[in-house]
Amino acid sequence: MLVTSLPWRMESQHERSADRYRAGVLKYAQMGYWDPDYEPKETDVLALFRITPQEGVDPQEAAAAVAGESSTATWTVVWTDRLTAADVYRAKAYKVEPVPNSTEQYFAYIAYDIDLFEPGSIANLTASIIGNVFGFKPLKALRLEDMRFPVAYVKTFDGPPTGIVVERERLDKFGRPLLGATTKPKLGLSGRNYGRVVYEALKGGLDFTKDDENINSQPFMHWRDRFGFVMEAVNRASAASGEVKGHYLNVTGATMEDVYERAEFAKELGSVVVMIDLVIGYTAIQSISKWARRNDMLLHLHRAGASTYTRQKNHGISFRVIAKWMRLAGVDHIHAGTVVGKLEGDPNTIRGFYNILREPYNPSDLESGLHFDQDWAGMRKVMPVASGGIHAGQMHQLLTYLGDDVVLQFGGGTIGHPMGIQAGAIANRVALEAMVLARNEGRDIWNEGPDILAAAARTCQPLKAALDTWGEVTFDYTSTDTPDFVPTPTPA
Repeated sequence: MLVTSLPWRMESQHERSADRYRAGVLKYAQMGYWDPDYEPKETDVLALFRITPQEGVDPQEAAAAVAGESSTATWTVVWTDRLTAADVYRAKAYKVEPVPNSTEQYFAYIAYDIDLFEPGSIANLTASIIGNVFGFKPLKALRLEDMRFPVAYVKTFDGPPTGIVVERERLDKFGRPLLGATTKPKLGLSGRNYGRVVYEALKGGLDFTKDDENINSQPFMHWRDRFGFVMEAVNRASAASGEVKGHYLNVTGATMEDVYERAEFAKELGSVVVMIDLVIGYTAIQSISKWARRNDMLLHLHRAGASTYTRQKNHGISFRVIAKWMRLAGVDHIHAGTVVGKLEGDPNTIRGFYNILREPYNPSDLESGLHFDQDWAGMRKVMPVASGGIHAGQMHQLLTYLGDDVVLQFGGGTIGHPMGIQAGAIANRVALEAMVLARNEGRDIWNEGPDILAAAARTCQPLKAALDTWGEVTFDYTSTDTPDFVPTPTPA
């Protein structure tokens, strides 16, 4: 608990009086969890929290409380601290700053000694960082905004089992984004009809199709039936097109035994990729990642459930932290936002997510929400997936915002095409190739994009129908998760 009635007094971090270990309640700052003179070590794990203290709670004391409750502290003095190297194992809140344009929120910077964490374990890391502290009464709200992992800790994780470079080599696809589609409707199709959707989409020019997050093994379609019909469709489409094709077979199940059984069956059928949902948990994700690495399988992660704690700015976890955790845990794909689709996505924030997943080194970039430098120490890159309400008419925007190393996933924008599924896939492929060609020729695709698409549509009826159907569709809503630091325009 926090003692807010006592007068605030800065105590020395190194005070060694008997008062520090006298039975009773001390402020967290007095117990050593606040140290404004602390210089973080290269081997420290760093965390940035957005804290909203209750009225009357000093921000520095609130930061010290977060440091304490996410490391070694409890609500009262315990003499057993003297049996440990307490100065090492205590987390240190070392800086508190007001959040820009806010009167009640503060950024609290906290350093954790690397020895507080089990090597290579996201479960152990998160048990400390987001364990009990988010329910702490003296805080109105708490959000984990960013983390910095030292190279020594990064090297204890395997990272993605395949990575972007090897994925492109296996697929033999270079110089453009990959194209995908989620089978629709998500639920209710029989196995045979599900396979028909997959075949039509892949035959039309897509690289991947996928299961959605909530298709597992329901009464209308047992997972074995789906896997069999899907892989028949994949193989037929590959033979017809001469291209490597794939379908994200969702192996999520009730137990790890189920997950492994489904993954093994997918491998037996010749699939190049399997899929899991974020909701299976960190230990399960790392376990199936190790399986994928052993079996040369791409691992696709759907971020099912993430928005329940990533979307609001005052409480929860930023997706940039989830992206970092998942790169460490080891996934090859993760849904990371589209900017222009139906789901949450501020352009600057999405850029930060994509940089975390794809770059070898992330310099601090407050405009995109990156508060720390992060060296990935040679760890493989994760392919971001853009999905949710996107269509061929946005191709110039998608390519400009997201670049080449991304899977552009058009679900309804393929399967809802008025001329059929295969035509929807053709429209997307033609739109993409026309836009990539224009970009490579040096054209300004951001401003010329609609004209480039219109020109391509003159010789491609499926693209013309797509543009006529969805060309004016936008999801123009204000994002809730936006960076706190943006440049202030000044007169020229």
